[in-house]
Amino acid sequence: MKTAKSYLALLAVLLVLLVQSGCAAQTTNSPPPATRTVVDMAGKTVKIPAEVNRIVVTCYGGASNEIAVLNAGDKIIAQPTMKSFKQLEIMEPKFKETPDVGSFDNVNVEEILKLKPDIVVASVTSPTGNKKLADAGIPVVTVLTGKATVDGLKKEFTMMGEVLHKEKEAAALVQLWNGKLQMLQERVAKIPSDQVKTVYYMLGKPLHTEGSANWGQSLITAVGGKNAAQGIGNVKDISVEQLLQWNPDVIILSSNEGQFISPDDLKKNPQMGNLKALKNSQTYQCPIGAFWWDRPSPESVLGFMWLAKTLYPDTFADVNLEQETKDFYQTFYHYSLSSQELQAFFNPQASA
Repeated sequence: MKTAKSYLALLAVLLVLLVQSGCAAQTTNSPPPATRTVVDMAGKTVKIPAEVNRIVVTCYGGASNEIAVLNAGDKIIAQPTMKSFKQLEIMEPKFKETPDVGSFDNVNVEEILKLKPDIVVASVTSPTGNKKLADAGIPVVTVLTGKATVDGLKKEFTMMGEVLHKEKEAAALVQLWNGKLQMLQERVAKIPSDQVKTVYYMLGKPLHTEGSANWGQSLITAVGGKNAAQGIGNVKDISVEQLLQWNPDVIILSSNEGQFISPDDLKKNPQMGNLKALKNSQTYQCPIGAFWWDRPSPESVLGFMWLAKTLYPDTFADVNLEQETKDFYQTFYHYSLSSQELQAFFNPQASA
């Protein structure tokens, strides 16, 4: 009898152990994957680490700004110098010290390897440099830089949010863009065709501009303007005869592909002094915040609103650009702009 009881007790113990081991097997979590894939802006599927903590940037084009507004600026360990963007360096002090290991096709692969990045964020316009990095075994995630369109840039925000596990922040940025763009489109749709302004985008040199294949087209048309140079496609340099023939209503002046050309300098040019925009004092300097407002970046939406108010001040009289800018910086850069900082955006040559 005693032996039978002992036998039954042993069976009971074994049964408990079997149940417990079965539960343990069911509840044990699998180790997280070491890698994952994303589709970058060149349409390539790129294998990247599950967690991205060390980023090298090898382009301008607002890539560093994208990472910063997604609250991941501390992950950048190298990038081209940001000294042209004082406000960005103020908000991200580390950017003053990050090493420059090359940009676009001119990259220093050996120095980048020493930094042991998780990924490199590079431009779609630098296939040679990108291939060198990929051949060295570094995951390369491409972004659009100056080749962006409005829709493409919004997709890029979403893609970078996925890369950084910042999907919520990226969605908020895209939502803001959609709301502001819808407001702009609804209002400019009501502008009579005979009141649409023709705009010449003067990009660093008097006869250097952008046609329908580049961002200048998006900048101007998003706010109801007509790009004087839209017919030149991907060409960027024109003749003075073309400019005189276009005779734009408005000239916007940018320095991001060369030197800033002032309205006074243009008026002194005997070939340009009779342009309608100059005679009517319709020349405006493009603002510069943490990046150029006339180039694709997260805050380009502020550039759209600036140009809308510039071209059609009555239509957009109620848009408080200063407040819009402060709100954007607080929400996405987590930074409270001072009035002095804000005013410097609209007169960048004076603060250079």
